[in-house]
Order: sequence, then structure tokens, then C-alpha cells
Amino acid sequence: MLKIRSATDTDIPAITEIYAYHVLHGTGTFETEAPSTADMAARRADVLGKGLPYLVLERDGVVLGFAYCNWFKPRPAFRYSAEDSIYLAPQATGQGGGRLLLAELMAQAERAGVRTMLAVIGDSANRGSIGVHRSAGFSHIGVMHSCGWKFERWLDVVMMERSLGRGDSCPPASA
Repeated sequence: MLKIRSATDTDIPAITEIYAYHVLHGTGTFETEAPSTADMAARRADVLGKGLPYLVLERDGVVLGFAYCNWFKPRPAFRYSAEDSIYLAPQATGQGGGRLLLAELMAQAERAGVRTMLAVIGDSANRGSIGVHRSAGFSHIGVMHSCGWKFERWLDVVMMERSLGRGDSCPPASA
């Protein structure tokens, strides 16, 4: 059975391995060199330090994926808009884990005060990620054409968004 929980320090090696696979073989991330475990631990600490969720998907104690969100941009006006990131181990794709991670990530992000979740999807051919976001109620808002170069080809970035909670219907409580 698939289970979602908050990531811990002991999950960092598995998270690093999953992400390295996507860096080295996929176009969902535009990184070209796989980060170290120390880099991934620092990235997780940064997300948690902002009060945002960082989750793992596991089955029988084996980490099969991870998801987190981080502020879309560092400027203060963006403090209610977060960008999601979801990565699954190759053997875990197509089993509904991405949908589960995204649903829980949105629920936790909303509790943290996020009003808009943004998907910045590498590669317009990334049907899996586009489909997961569409099924979660995200709307297509645009494409940045040929803005990335990886694996000797130009890649697009697909932009999608979804309001969380009360969205833009009223000011945030802390405004």
C-alpha cells in the first residue's frame, strides 16, 4: 500500500537517487548535473525552514517518490504562490503515486498559507506531469518555447496553475 508522509533526514539518500535519475535521464528538470546528498539535504532544509511541506511516497518502507513546494519567486509579493515539484522512481510511474503526492502537497501547502500553486513543467512532451496536474484541477496558462537546452535539443516549459483555498477571493490573513 502506498503511504505519504513528511520526509526525514534518513530519506535523503533515496530522494537524491530518484532525483539523480531524472537529472540524468529526464527532461522534467533542467538540471544537467545530479546534486549530492548534501545538496539535497540543504534544499529540503530550505523548504522546511520556510514552513512548506516536503513529502515522500513509500511502499513497504521503500521511498518511491517525493514532492515539495517552494516559493515561486523570492520577492515578498510572491509569498502566497508556490511552485510544486514531484519526482517518482522509474518503477513507480503510472501507479497513481504522483496524484497522491500532489493532492497531499496541495492540502499541506494550503494549510501553510499558499493561495496559488504553480506547475513549471519541463518539456511540453512531459505528458505524465501535465496529466497529473490537469487531473488535480490545474489550468494551462502558457508555454515558454525552447527556453531550455538539454540532451542536445530545445525544450519548452509548460506553465499551469491552481488556486488553493480561498485563492484570490480575499486578502490573506497576514496581509
